[in-house]
Amino acid sequence: MTGINSRINGVNTDLRYPFHAAKWTLVLWISIVGISNNASSFAQSQQAQSQQAQSQQPTVAGIQEPPTAAPQAAPDQPQSGGISGTVVDQDGAVIANVKITLAQSSVTSTGVTPKREARSDGEGHFVFKDLPPAPFRLSLTASGFAPLEMSGILHAGEDYVITTIALAVARNTVDVEVTLPQELIAEDQVKVEEKQRLLGVFPNFYVTYDPKAVPLTTKLKFQLAWKTTVDPVSFAIIGGIAGIEQAENAFSGYGQGAQGYAKRYGAAYGDFVSGTFIGSAILPSLLKQDPRYFVKGTGSLRSRFLYAIANSVICKGDNRRWQPNYSFIIGDLAAGGISNLYYPAQNRNGATLTFENALIAIGGGAIGNVIQEFFLRKLTPHASAQNVPPQNVPAQNVPVQDPAKP
Repeated sequence: MTGINSRINGVNTDLRYPFHAAKWTLVLWISIVGISNNASSFAQSQQAQSQQAQSQQPTVAGIQEPPTAAPQAAPDQPQSGGISGTVVDQDGAVIANVKITLAQSSVTSTGVTPKREARSDGEGHFVFKDLPPAPFRLSLTASGFAPLEMSGILHAGEDYVITTIALAVARNTVDVEVTLPQELIAEDQVKVEEKQRLLGVFPNFYVTYDPKAVPLTTKLKFQLAWKTTVDPVSFAIIGGIAGIEQAENAFSGYGQGAQGYAKRYGAAYGDFVSGTFIGSAILPSLLKQDPRYFVKGTGSLRSRFLYAIANSVICKGDNRRWQPNYSFIIGDLAAGGISNLYYPAQNRNGATLTFENALIAIGGGAIGNVIQEFFLRKLTPHASAQNVPPQNVPAQNVPVQDPAKP
């Protein structure tokens, strides 16, 4: 038994040593693997704690530094395009050297809409390149052709082709300003005035109803005087005056009968002719004055009355300014002086009679002007027809057909 026990103990001892070694080998292996895993876990834990500490670390002045943004890719630029076309006339023939102006609606930093220009080549072709996408407007101008505008929209990368652009032939216009000579205007005025007759019978030539009537030329002043003195109605009026004088035996030195009537008629007609030519033709031509009465026609009754009275001693000059009526006053004095040459000797009172007659003529002229201003226009049929032809006809565009086109 002892032997068996010692034998068993020996076996146990022999088996213990290898088991013991295997046990310690296993323990060592487990320890090595555990340390390696713990070291890796510890490193990962330390890295996480470091990142957390960095995220929680305060920045200067208590402001947290923003995270750095990742760079972004630049936006794509729009593709440029082009516009081209061919310019022709209405018959289809190409037109060279046409000026084409391109304006796009995009606004630059300067606030100005960009414009580009081009000209058509010998084949009528034009082209604009490297254009941004935007609405556009083309303006075409060429000599002899009417200007043309057209518009469209250019899209990104588009080659906008206009097959043909037809220009119409321009209608030539000429600005015509017709200026009538003053002489012709005055002649037309006198023709109207020579038709003015009181009640359609009695001459009323030395009156104008146009306040802007053109001044008379010397020729027209003498023409009007001649027309007045040879008018048949004037002869009849002179005959009536001579008859009244004979009936009253005025200028008794002429006697009675046919001979006395003829002398009175001749004297009255002489006064009429000398007064008309001297006061209405000769002196107005020398002194540049208008012998006519310019009817005012507007304003208050008082202003028109004073105007008519004043016109017995004032008149319009050929410069259209008011001035003393030397022609009328001196004309009456001259006619009165001449009358002393053919009046009977016993009826000649020299200068006294001459000045008296001049004053009577001035007073008679004032009364006549008042009658003209307020009454005679309605009794003169052709007065309303007196109109001055336009001195300057406004410029008008007169179309002129291009000789190159039928």
